[in-house]
Parts: sequence; structure tokens; C-alpha cells
Amino acid sequence: MAPPPPADMPLPQRLQKLASTLQFAWFAGHAVLILCITRYAFSWIRFNYYGGMASFCYRSAFVAAASTYGIVVYKTWRARQKTGAKQPGGALGYLSDENVQYLLMALVWLFMPQYPLALLPYGIYSIFHVATYTRANVIPTIAPPQKLVPGAAASPNGKPQYAPHPMADAIGSFVKKYYDSSMSVVASLEIALWARILLSALFFQRRSWILIAVYTAFLRARYAQSSHVKNSFAQLEARVDNLIGAQGTPPVARQAWDTVKGVARQFHGATDVNKYVNGAAAPKKSS
Repeated sequence: MAPPPPADMPLPQRLQKLASTLQFAWFAGHAVLILCITRYAFSWIRFNYYGGMASFCYRSAFVAAASTYGIVVYKTWRARQKTGAKQPGGALGYLSDENVQYLLMALVWLFMPQYPLALLPYGIYSIFHVATYTRANVIPTIAPPQKLVPGAAASPNGKPQYAPHPMADAIGSFVKKYYDSSMSVVASLEIALWARILLSALFFQRRSWILIAVYTAFLRARYAQSSHVKNSFAQLEARVDNLIGAQGTPPVARQAWDTVKGVARQFHGATDVNKYVNGAAAPKKSS
């Protein structure tokens, strides 16, 4: 990491240096998160979830996640301070920021019992963040782009053209090809995680009822802001409708499913945050 800017550096340069340092720390946090998840996965495969190294990697992953999202939240707050803009909706407006939501959930997971499934959404996000930073910053630093030789018909006053590194092109293609499908996977994982926590709550596992309340609020906010989460819920509903609608399904099961859907719709209407933030659009996650 770059050293802090010296005190005699002009303010614009100091701010630029600080921004670069924070950006690198953001990248390093995501890289550490991926390494911790990878190491924890080896312990999980060996059924050694609560060993010393496994516990260290699990907790460290969420420390890294909280750090990365904290940096993004701080940078957003600083940008608003510079322009004098206020957050629409006050405190609720801040809570509607997806970066704040993921930051708070990382802190919740940090102090809750282990739920390995909770690591995966953060890990998928980190893979794309590390790939994007590597493409935009690491590769050009290690292997600067080569200047293309202009053709005979090129304008002498035209801007110079540079050939991107093949690895940068490969990373860009990877991100473009798999980002949307990966976000759908994240949405499905978040829904599956809610079901896992609900199962823990039904068996009265330690702090599970607190966690189900907090995570339900988080998932409700995700539903309001993410088309991928909406699509995943719609696909889940369609699959269960198809299953319940099959011949031979007991009427009690159909009634129970209709009751679940009715309660879910009532909950959706009662927890519409936009009604409390004057209809302002919720900020999207930029980390």
C-alpha cells in the first residue's frame, strides 16, 4: 500500500493520493476475502468448520468484507460532503443504500454463529471487483499498453491509439459474459440463506430469531433494489405454483401455499421503504 501523503503536499494532490490509497485498500480487502473463503472451503470440505484456522478465516472474511464496503460508504459520504448534497430520506435514505446494507450485514455475520452460505455472495462480488481492478490498474502498471503505429492515412493530429494487454481483454470478456448470470446466482444464494436461517429459527438455534429478523429486513431491501432478486423470487414462485398445481396435491398444501403468498404480499406492501423516504429512488450498490 502506498504511504500516506506528506504534510507539505498540496491539497489536491493529497486528496488524489488518499483516493488512490483507499482504492487499493478496497482491492486488497476483496483479495483477502477471496483468500479467506478459499482457505475456509478446504476446512469445510474436511468437516473441520470450527477449527482454529477455519474460524479465523471465516471471521477474517467478514472483517475484510466490512472494510471494503466501509470504504465505499466513506467515499460516497465524502463526495456528498464536498458538494453539500444531503442524503434523501435522512437515516432511512442511508439504510436504503445497498453498500450500507452489505456493510451492516457483514458486521452481523461477523458476530453471529457460522453460516458458511453467507460467505458466497460476498465472495462472488469480490471476484468481479478484483478482476475489474486488476484489468484497470494492475495490468497497465505491470505491462503498460503498447502504442499502435498509425497507418499512412491516419491524421497526424489524431489521438494516439494503444493496444490493450491480452489478459486485460480476457478479463473484460469474462466480466461481461458472466456478470449478469453471477448476480442471479447471488440472488438465489441470498434466498437460500434466508431459508437456512428460518430452519435454524424453527429449531431455536442460538441467536437465530434475531438473525432471521435482521436478514429478512436485508432481503426485503434487496428485493426492492435488485431485479435479479425479484426474478429469483418470481422463478421460485412459479416453480412452487407448478408443483402445487399438479394432480394429487392435497388441498391443504394448496391452501397453505396461498396463505404464504398472501402473507408475503402483505409484508411487501407494509415494508415499502419508498413510502417513508418521500418516494426517492434508493441508491444502487457501486462497490
